[in-house]
Amino acid sequence: MADFFADPQVLRFLQEAPFAIWETVYATLIATALSYVIGLPLGVVLVAGENGRILKVPGPLMTALNVAVNLLRSVPFLILMVIVIPLSRLLLGTSVGTPASIVPLVAAAAPFVARIVESSLRELDAGVVEAAQAMGCSPWQIITKVMLSECRPSLINGLTTATITILSYGAMAGAIGAGGLGSMALMKGYQRQMTVMLWGSVILLVLLVQLIQSIGTALSVKTDRRINPTESRRRKRK
Repeated sequence: MADFFADPQVLRFLQEAPFAIWETVYATLIATALSYVIGLPLGVVLVAGENGRILKVPGPLMTALNVAVNLLRSVPFLILMVIVIPLSRLLLGTSVGTPASIVPLVAAAAPFVARIVESSLRELDAGVVEAAQAMGCSPWQIITKVMLSECRPSLINGLTTATITILSYGAMAGAIGAGGLGSMALMKGYQRQMTVMLWGSVILLVLLVQLIQSIGTALSVKTDRRINPTESRRRKRK
């Protein structure tokens, strides 16, 4: 065991892993937050504005939004990273490093988030929305108090999926010098044939995914009134 920790590769991995984990976590969290700032309202509009169901959105605008989302989702992430390099340079002054990777992460994840939110909201029974409209609720009240509230467990599951997807995108961004565990695995582990760096980074990424999934599942179960009686009573009182 002492010989293992005395290995130069192991020592270097232990020295660089904490900062790589920090880079990966903060890039993932910031990219997820920004993706939801864009994707959540877009997903709501795609459902609420359909056929003037809740929001009166012009048909051409709805068509343009759907086409834009589909176009961005159809571009492979590695290609999208290259395409948005000029935008990263314009916004941050550089296209290399962990902060610069946030730009392509948001560009790739925002339309994905929009579709996840759209899918979650479509699970809501149309009769619930119609009942809220019959009671005179405003569009804002229907969206916030009915749609988002009733679909909370599904939205949390979607958030979990989106966060894990962005984490995997961030690992791929290591191919262009984005930093974090992906860069450690590709640039140092694979290209320099440092086995400890490669497999150590893979193990840490797997652990991060398991942690995110566990937290997301726990929150989803906690807010699901079909499973959690306490949440059901709280919603009834509300």
